[in-house]
Amino acid sequence: MLTHPEAPTAGSPFHPYQCQAVAYPMDEARSISLGSHGATSPRLALRWLRERTRHITDQLDAAYARPGLHWLTDETEHERALAYLTAGTGYQLTLHDDSTRYVLAAYPTEATA
Repeated sequence: MLTHPEAPTAGSPFHPYQCQAVAYPMDEARSISLGSHGATSPRLALRWLRERTRHITDQLDAAYARPGLHWLTDETEHERALAYLTAGTGYQLTLHDDSTRYVLAAYPTEATA
């Protein structure tokens, strides 16, 4: 029996939300995965985005970390992200420094079909 690669199999957990963090070096044609995660709820997807944002901002110079640090404390924006995810729409946060663009995203897996 053939199945879709993302389709859950018997005994495997179903993750209706997919989260990804990707770095795009400005002088390279390839991207670098900084992690991915399957989440079972919009709130858990947002939690993963917050954790990865914290990890990325910890490694950036202060001036470049500032937008991510602001996002981490912006409860209104977090509620907006939850509303998007709950409604079936993806959410994306982009940070950058001199040489790299960092894209963090969460989206319902059904949105990719």
